[in-house]
Amino acid sequence: MLHSLFQEQNLPITPAEAWEFFSTSHNLDAITPPDLGFRIIHCPSEKIHEGQIIEYRIKIVPGVWLPWVTEIKGVDEGRCFIDEQRFGPYKFWHHRHIFEPVENGVKIIDQVHYALPFGPLGRIVHALFVRRKMEWIFRFRREELERRFGRRA
Repeated sequence: MLHSLFQEQNLPITPAEAWEFFSTSHNLDAITPPDLGFRIIHCPSEKIHEGQIIEYRIKIVPGVWLPWVTEIKGVDEGRCFIDEQRFGPYKFWHHRHIFEPVENGVKIIDQVHYALPFGPLGRIVHALFVRRKMEWIFRFRREELERRFGRRA
């Protein structure tokens, strides 16, 4: 079963500043909750580019680490990019990052489509755990971006 998460956030920075921050792969760690133990293991280039492979490790529960490999796809410089999972905790992961100019800032849009493995068991795990965890991760991200860049009035 395919699940979706959609989030919009307006920030008082230019689209170019937003692109600069989000297209620097190591900044992902700064907007990810520390409890996930998110670590970039291998990233051959600081700036994202089409075809870039990034290897991470994430902690799904205390003491349990999983590898996660994503590929950067569909880069439209300054406007959007997509990261897709190649190997990791999801059966399917497609995350589109969109940056739209708005009055006095930028609108950041996250469109995430994902699926869990294990059929019916995966649906149960999603309902009991994963959906709330995804919402928590993106809530943390929203708050951290506001702390870092401010709120758009």
